[in-house]
Amino acid sequence: MSRRKSTMASSSSNSGVSSAGDGGQEKQKMLLSSEHGHFSLVKALHLADLVTELNGFCGVMSVFSSMRYCLGDPSDYSALWAALAFMPFGLFFDFMDGKIARWRKKSSLMGQELDSLADLISFGLSPAAAAFAMGIRTSLDHFFLAFFVLCGLTRLARFNVTVAVLPKDKTGKSKYFEGTPIPTTLSIASLMAYWVSQGWTHANIPFGIIGEGTILEFHPIVLLFVLHGCLMVSKTIHIPKP
Repeated sequence: MSRRKSTMASSSSNSGVSSAGDGGQEKQKMLLSSEHGHFSLVKALHLADLVTELNGFCGVMSVFSSMRYCLGDPSDYSALWAALAFMPFGLFFDFMDGKIARWRKKSSLMGQELDSLADLISFGLSPAAAAFAMGIRTSLDHFFLAFFVLCGLTRLARFNVTVAVLPKDKTGKSKYFEGTPIPTTLSIASLMAYWVSQGWTHANIPFGIIGEGTILEFHPIVLLFVLHGCLMVSKTIHIPKP
């Protein structure tokens, strides 16, 4: 998750900021509310917003690559490798959009929402889709993976709501994250990359399967996604911001 949200919250709390120094927010609001102009939405996007879109692009391409792997030869891991590789590229763009927003001193509510939606795709849906492609796909697995994605969704929504009221340092930046940030799901992606390198997919997934042939059939390793989901929505875990 980039620092665009805390940057925007800091600027919005400063009542002495004039409309000329509002980081382009008023201009963007005017363009978005305009009833004329087919491309007013495109004109409203800041450079940082376009970089955020690249984060979302990486997430979508990761999901598509997981789907392509499901349609191909299970022994050909090229599409699966692509699915896993797009995730860290998404993290790069997630980091850069905050850098660019601070450099250009332009932030907006739209950028905040774009950031969260892109993060959900790249670091929530993408790892779940990759896990499904690798063979974690029983009915109960589906439930656990959906729980993981929804925890990411809830964590991002909570951050958007609470970012303005979290304790700040002297620069106006929030002192900590509540719960683990959603990009930390890349740790699971790294683990899955190791499994692929060892050929541990489908019938060879670590720890096998429990309750095979029953309605409670599931892969115990999917509980790693459940644990990570719980960490994301935790209220008591405070991760200091770098």
